[in-house]
Amino acid sequence: MNPTRTFSDKIWLVIKGIAMGAANKVPGVSGGVIAFVAGFYEEFIYSLQRVNRHSFKTLRKNGFKAFYKEINGGFLGMLITGMVISYFSVSQLLDYALIHYELYVWSGFFGMIIGSIYYIAKDFGQWRSSHGFYLLLGALVGLGISFLEPARENDQLWFVFFCGIISVSGMTLPGLSGSFILMLLGNYVLLLVDSVNALFNFLSFLIQGELNIEIALELWPMIKILLVFSVGSLVGLVSFSHLLAAVLKSYRKQTYATIIGFIAGSLGVVWPWKTKIFATNSLGEILLDAKGRETIKDFDRYLPDLALTQTYWAVFFIVIGIAIVVALEMLNTSKKASKNG
Repeated sequence: MNPTRTFSDKIWLVIKGIAMGAANKVPGVSGGVIAFVAGFYEEFIYSLQRVNRHSFKTLRKNGFKAFYKEINGGFLGMLITGMVISYFSVSQLLDYALIHYELYVWSGFFGMIIGSIYYIAKDFGQWRSSHGFYLLLGALVGLGISFLEPARENDQLWFVFFCGIISVSGMTLPGLSGSFILMLLGNYVLLLVDSVNALFNFLSFLIQGELNIEIALELWPMIKILLVFSVGSLVGLVSFSHLLAAVLKSYRKQTYATIIGFIAGSLGVVWPWKTKIFATNSLGEILLDAKGRETIKDFDRYLPDLALTQTYWAVFFIVIGIAIVVALEMLNTSKKASKNG
């Protein structure tokens, strides 16, 4: 824990939260990877672990200030603030970029994930044969998940709550993309696009003074879905953090080896060169979801065409992605050196 932070440290935490939130929005990219690379993964996990029965007993006996201090609330609050900002700003830009510059967005994140594998592996220390087993296990699980077929959209509230619990795993487990899990469960667009846009529109109408009962009733079903999803995410976030904290405490190197393998195995999810394969019925007609959108069944991955200029631009963005991770590492190293000095 780091209770004494400068103003610039707090601003950087908000920025890291923004980056984490943006990463969680992209299928195949894990916010946990951002936490790892940015150097706050373990503090994040152990802070969430402190949200337990004892901390709520502290809240009841000693008030909110003691509770806030016990769970490292300043740290969690700034990260969450950044994530919320991200969902209504950077995430909107990512949606636009994925539509108009899809290849380059995937390339950038592909490079960042390659860089993150190096970042985690470089400080691993001495490898043993048992660590190789966990590395292979993680790689096989990551590879297997990347080739699963997505389900159909389901807006029943119990399932939305379940999606919240499962999808938040991407924030706690580096390499496991929460948004990709949502895509597999069929609810990516419903929960990370439609419901977020509904809340954004609600707040826009409210700020502009144009909100009325008719608009509120129209937007409420989607906002209700977002609220249930958020509660599920909170439950999942705390639950997963308790599990991971226990595992990291007892099996630190085995966990890191599994994470490295998992990230490497899931690279197929963010492979830049791919086309969408849509689900069809027996007549060959494309199946639509409840909102009339085409249902993605899988991706057809292919090797890049070296005759195309865009291939070299994609490679350039892969290098940029790697460079971002290296820059973050250098920044963290220099900040640690200045504090120790």
